[in-house]
Amino acid sequence: MPVRRGGDLTNEHKILILGGGFAGVRAALTLSAASVPDAKIILVSDKPHFEYHPALYRLVAGHSPLEVCIPLSQIFAGKNVEVLEDKIISVSLKDRTAASGSDVTYRFDYLILALGSETSYFNIPGLKERSFGMKSITEALRLKRHLHEMFEIKSEDALEKVKNAHFVVVGGGATGVELAGELAVYIDRLAAQHQFDASFVTIDLIEAAPRLVPMMPPEFSAALERRLRSLGVNIFLNRALMKEEVDEVLLKDMEMKAKTVIWTAGVKTNELYGQIAGLPLDKKGRVAVNEDLTVPGLSNVFVVGDGAATAFSGMAQTAVNDASYAAAAIAARIQNRRIEPYVPKRPSYAIPVGPGWAAVIFAGFRIYGLLGWWLRRAADLRFFLSILPFSKALTVFRDQKTLVESCPICCPE
Repeated sequence: MPVRRGGDLTNEHKILILGGGFAGVRAALTLSAASVPDAKIILVSDKPHFEYHPALYRLVAGHSPLEVCIPLSQIFAGKNVEVLEDKIISVSLKDRTAASGSDVTYRFDYLILALGSETSYFNIPGLKERSFGMKSITEALRLKRHLHEMFEIKSEDALEKVKNAHFVVVGGGATGVELAGELAVYIDRLAAQHQFDASFVTIDLIEAAPRLVPMMPPEFSAALERRLRSLGVNIFLNRALMKEEVDEVLLKDMEMKAKTVIWTAGVKTNELYGQIAGLPLDKKGRVAVNEDLTVPGLSNVFVVGDGAATAFSGMAQTAVNDASYAAAAIAARIQNRRIEPYVPKRPSYAIPVGPGWAAVIFAGFRIYGLLGWWLRRAADLRFFLSILPFSKALTVFRDQKTLVESCPICCPE
């Protein structure tokens, strides 16, 4: 139990998990399944739900929120995990405590830091204030409402129509590619619903590198580019965003008139990592961990997911793998058992580009098109099954109907 201004009155092994994302959820589920005697598992998250970030782009395009928002109470129903909604503002590794904004102090014997990442704007003027992010359900719904609003504006001025229907996605990584592909199909349908001339619609994808998803093989990037262009997306490579002003996007060597800029290009580790004394950080702000994911000099503190400076950090699959190992290591230590060394796993990649098409790298094979899309959907279902009972997982997976409830024109009261 969290201790509120009091002392430790129990002999339990208190395991505190900070973060309710991929890593935090997996760590708690693994520890619960281990049935460690006298273990008290506490997960603290600033949200009452888990957000399935790989499907956020679908939420923007009108799909059901059930696909991306799963209450933590459902995930941990019947599990010996205490889930608390709270925001942690400080951690003392020396005192083995974490303090929250609600003036509660949580004590721990073992700590798993699974705080994830947040958006980085690289100090680009005007970007944070005027762009739309894609790191949370709140941001995705805000963008969705904005898209509808752009088509509700009635104007006879051609330049104004062009600006209203110009959608700029900045960042040619997986998120930017997925979103641009989905928008290319969704926006045309949205324009028709609003009786807006689709010839005014423009979707641009901006990437500072010489090719899309530059960490992938060149032929993989080329396939994504061909698919996007076939959907009508304009792709600008070797272009860096310099500034965003009202109705205008300034690149290094060109300007664009647009009222919608979607920023998917920058992420950084959660700011709390940099505020915790005793955490050695690398140049990217990630924690330099030991081979077993513990903090140097602290065998009871684990860092997993985006915040750990490990191979393949930043991928959801890596976060799950990290968390599974850290949880198993804690269970083994409490029970005086040995555990095999941590082995990073090379993740698979599945990037959907519009309905019915995806590019996949799996076990050395590259698959494109409808089969790739079904493989991606299978991966989604597999994850839901790993955190929910079968019936609930199937409900989340199957609830894919397109919604227009935020638009008073498409869905009048």
